[in-house]
Amino acid sequence: MSDAEFQYLTGQARPGFPALFEEFERHSAEAVRGGACELDLRYGMAERCTFDFFDAGPAARGVLIYLHAGYWQWRDKAGFRFIAPALVRRGLHVAMVNYPLCPTVSLADLTETVRTAVPAVLGRVDAALPLVAMGHSAGGHLAMEMALTDWTARGLPMATVAGVVALSGLYDLAPLAQTSLNENLRLDAHSAAAASPLYRAAPDGPPLLLAAGADETPAMREQSRRMHEVWLAMGNPSVLHYEPDADHFSLLQRLVAPRSALGQQVDLLLDRALD
Repeated sequence: MSDAEFQYLTGQARPGFPALFEEFERHSAEAVRGGACELDLRYGMAERCTFDFFDAGPAARGVLIYLHAGYWQWRDKAGFRFIAPALVRRGLHVAMVNYPLCPTVSLADLTETVRTAVPAVLGRVDAALPLVAMGHSAGGHLAMEMALTDWTARGLPMATVAGVVALSGLYDLAPLAQTSLNENLRLDAHSAAAASPLYRAAPDGPPLLLAAGADETPAMREQSRRMHEVWLAMGNPSVLHYEPDADHFSLLQRLVAPRSALGQQVDLLLDRALD
C-alpha cells in the first residue's frame, strides 16, 4: 500500500463511473420530482452554503444530514439526491448539505462550515428528533467530525449525533499529503493529523456503521477497519461492513437497493440510534 496515488485515486477509478454518474443524475432528478422537497435552502452567506430538505412528514422518527463525496474539492449534493427517497421511506427527514471546497477554503474551515449547517437543518424539524450523520468518502470524514463535535459547548445540545453511517470514509488523512490531491488540500503533517478523526476518538460516542466496497483498494478498506478498531477500543459501538462486489461509487447503489446487505446494516444502525 506504499503507492498512495494508486490507493486513493487511480486504483479507485473504474471505466463505468461516467455512466454511473449519469444514472445518479437521472435518479436524482426523479427524486426531486417525486418527493416533498425544498432545494438550495441557505445556511450561510457563501455560495455553496446550501442544503436540500426532503420531508418525511409528521411521523418522522429522526433527521439525517448527508454529506457528499469529492475529496473536499469536487462534486455537489445535486448529483446524490437519489439517495434521499430510500432514507425518507425509513422515516427520516433528509438534509443534503453542500459546503465550500478546497482550495477556496482550508479543510479546517470547510469542516467548521459544515458544523454551521446543523442548527439550520434542525431549525426545520421537531427539536426532539434524534440526529444521524451520514456521508460518503470525504463526506464520511465529515460525518465523523459531526460525531466528534462538542455541540453542548456550542450551545446546541439538541445537535448531539445519535448515530453515524460512514461510507468509504477517510479517517487518517496523512497518506493524502503524498498524493496529487494535496495540491488543493494543502495538508502538512500537523494539519493532516488535526483533521484525522482516527486520532480524536473518545468514549461515549454514538453507534457507528463503517462500510466500504469489497472491491475498493486495500488502503481505502483499511481506513474503515482502523476507525472501527479505534472506536471499539474507546468502548463505543461500531459495525464494520464490506459490501460484496461493490466499488467506491457502486456502493451507493447498494445503499438504496431493496434488501441489500448494506441496506440491512443501515436499518440496524438506525434502529439502534433512533429507538
